[in-house]
Amino acid sequence: MTRDRPVFGEGPEDAEVLLIGLGPGYHENLEGRPFVGRAGKLLDKMLELAGWRREDVYITNVMKSYLPENEATDEQVRACTPYLDRQMDIIRPRIIVLLGNVAVEYIFHKFRLQLASMQKMHGRIFPISTLTMQAKIIPMYHPAAALRNPTLKSTIEDDWKNLAVLR
Repeated sequence: MTRDRPVFGEGPEDAEVLLIGLGPGYHENLEGRPFVGRAGKLLDKMLELAGWRREDVYITNVMKSYLPENEATDEQVRACTPYLDRQMDIIRPRIIVLLGNVAVEYIFHKFRLQLASMQKMHGRIFPISTLTMQAKIIPMYHPAAALRNPTLKSTIEDDWKNLAVLR
C-alpha cells in the first residue's frame, strides 16, 4: 500500500450515525480525511437530504490507506478491519450506513446477515443486536457510483431522503 497519511476517520466518538466506505482516494490521502474529493462533496449533499450534518456523523472506511486502483484485496481488508471493528466498539452507533460493496460485504459477513446484490439491498434497513450494540445497518450505493453512472443519482437521492425518518 502507498499512502501519504493514514485516514482513520473523523467525527464525534459518540456519533449515532457511522458511515463506512471502501477507502481513501487521492484527495483523502493528501488531506488525511475521509470523503473530501468529488464523492465526498456528493456525500455532503446526501447527508443534507437525510437531515444530517457531516460534523454530527462519524465517517470512516474499511481501508485506512490509499488505494490507487480503488480496489482492496482480501488480505488488505483483513489487515484493516480490526481498526474498523474497534471504531464500532468505541462509537456504538445506532445507524450504520454502508457505502458500497466492500463495506457491505464485510459488515454483512461480520454480523451474519444475508448478502444480496446492491440493487436488491440499497436503502433497506437490517437491524442487528449484539451484546454491546443495537443498530440499523443500511447498505447504500457509494456516492462515486452516481459520479460514474449519473442514472443512479435519483435512486441514491431517494435512498438518502428516506433516511430522514431515522433522525
